Amino acid sequence: MLVNANTSLRHVSGAIPSFFKKNRHQFCFQKYQKVSCLPAHLDLHEHVERSLGLKRSPLRLIEEMGSGGVLRANSNELPLSSSYESAMEALSSLITRQKRGEKSNINGKYEKMERMQMYLKILGLEDQIAGLKIIHVAGTKGKGSTCSFCEAILRESGFRTGLFTSPHLIDVRERFRVDGLDISEENFLQYFWDCWHQLKENLSEDLPMPPLFQFLTVLAFKIFVSEKVDVAIIEVGLGGRKDSTNVIKEPVVCGISSLGMDHIESLGDTLGKIASHKAGIFKEDLFSDDFLIRLSLHALKPETPAFTVDQLPEAMDVLREKASELMVPLEVVPPLEPQTLGGLKLSLSGDHQYANAALAVALCKCWLLKTVNAKDVLTNEKVEAKLPEPFLRGLATARLGGRAQTVYDSSSASNSSEMKENAMGDLIFYLDGAHSPESMEVCAKWFSNAVIENRNSSIKHDVENLESSSKISKQVLLFNCMEVRDPQVLLPRLITTCASSGVHFSKALFVPSMSAYNKVTSASSISSDIYSKDLKWQYMLQRMWERILHGNEAVNDDNSKLENLETLLPPTTFLCGSPTATTSKCNGEKQFTSSCVMPSLPSTIKWLRDCVRENPSLRVQVLVTGSLHLVGDVLKLLKR
Repeated sequence: MLVNANTSLRHVSGAIPSFFKKNRHQFCFQKYQKVSCLPAHLDLHEHVERSLGLKRSPLRLIEEMGSGGVLRANSNELPLSSSYESAMEALSSLITRQKRGEKSNINGKYEKMERMQMYLKILGLEDQIAGLKIIHVAGTKGKGSTCSFCEAILRESGFRTGLFTSPHLIDVRERFRVDGLDISEENFLQYFWDCWHQLKENLSEDLPMPPLFQFLTVLAFKIFVSEKVDVAIIEVGLGGRKDSTNVIKEPVVCGISSLGMDHIESLGDTLGKIASHKAGIFKEDLFSDDFLIRLSLHALKPETPAFTVDQLPEAMDVLREKASELMVPLEVVPPLEPQTLGGLKLSLSGDHQYANAALAVALCKCWLLKTVNAKDVLTNEKVEAKLPEPFLRGLATARLGGRAQTVYDSSSASNSSEMKENAMGDLIFYLDGAHSPESMEVCAKWFSNAVIENRNSSIKHDVENLESSSKISKQVLLFNCMEVRDPQVLLPRLITTCASSGVHFSKALFVPSMSAYNKVTSASSISSDIYSKDLKWQYMLQRMWERILHGNEAVNDDNSKLENLETLLPPTTFLCGSPTATTSKCNGEKQFTSSCVMPSLPSTIKWLRDCVRENPSLRVQVLVTGSLHLVGDVLKLLKR
């Protein structure tokens, strides 16, 4: 069982009246350095039914074969089970084996974006995407948080929302939210098999089935069009210019969150190159090559504005240059000031979320201006310092798993109901899927602040509870990262940032991920606890950790013997001592004082719980980071 620390605020969307039933002047806008949003050119409530009208494609008829749930095409294809596991197997078949940065191995004469257009045409979605009134967001760090804030703000404002994010942590349905909820399994299967069979029936040598992310992208458009959402918030998967989501021709507004060094094998090895890819989502509404014609038409057709946050100069220069080339108004949004929240806390933890929240607020205000003609709000002379109530509710209730998420493990508590009420426990997981240098630093700051805050809360709690006064808090790192990452940069950044706040890890545990990168699984699918036979990567991470803490002399360069030893779980007393007083016997003859390679993730979670149960004086705070796959696996195990 788990108790999520971010679930104290509940939202009932049905209780929120429509934006148009409220006083429109409740939306008081802060003034930015320059106003870039033009008056609305479309009225949402006059055009939404027409623009979102769903046409049933005649390419295929799906017949449900009794209670067995078997889908059969009207062609001669074999019947396919509509079970969820069958859908996961079908999705897994779309995973390509190529590495990031490698040239696509998909055969055919069409380029990626041409294929995306053809897939949409096959599904009858090509002309309906414009009716989704899209907010399109790219970035290195914070784009998922920004999208989640946008979704919550507009849903609280009375609009039916669609949200497409990636990757998922536990179940693929997390990627598709309608009105704040993951799409139901029943609806997912309906839309999935509809798309699957229509695309299958139109395959050719030049048009193969789309790879996984391309399929999920067109599936998102299928879901949002069919569900008749008022707004679709779309998060870029990778980069921007060549990303599958960039098939969107006319979003209402674009946003770019904080940029940093990530996916350099695909996007380039400088911040400028990465920024150029991200700026690829900027849209030029006027397609004439003649500058004078473009200039004369500029006032007749509203452009797609773009917003971003403070960036490093190298990145900002590129964004401004690309925006200027396309005549796209680009605004830099300062972080939100706490006083604008009227005493409420952002639902997503960390100081960096004030920048993401500010970007979301700017995107939503612009969206309202362009879709519901709210320009009269800007002329209101009484501009309040506090944000409008729907914005505040959205910022206080947005959710995004695996990013600065705190989970109290109730399985290790003797009285789980008391723990839920007090939001305290002796085994606490802090989960953040940071995997770039910049995001790792942000993660370390968040974790350090959370540890200090928990320490202060514990002191207050212990004064009232003598039994807890002897508790000793231990900070433990649970880490893994993909081999394409650079742990020689990630681990020192994590250690240094935490140490600057006075937070030091007692132990570090290096563990293999449970998820297979070549398979999509459901939330209920948990692999058996089989100890991994190949732990060379984890041993390399451990040696690197020991060298950072104790110098090169701490680790023998000849580690061939170590990697061939049987990997065992350490004793539960391993966490009790200090790094200089305790040695780990989990790696056979080789002993390390502050780290251990664990044989599997399920056994590690069980071992941590046993440590807390068998050592009543311990309060263990576990930072899970380095990979969203690892974070998702831990969440899946805690939820079981």
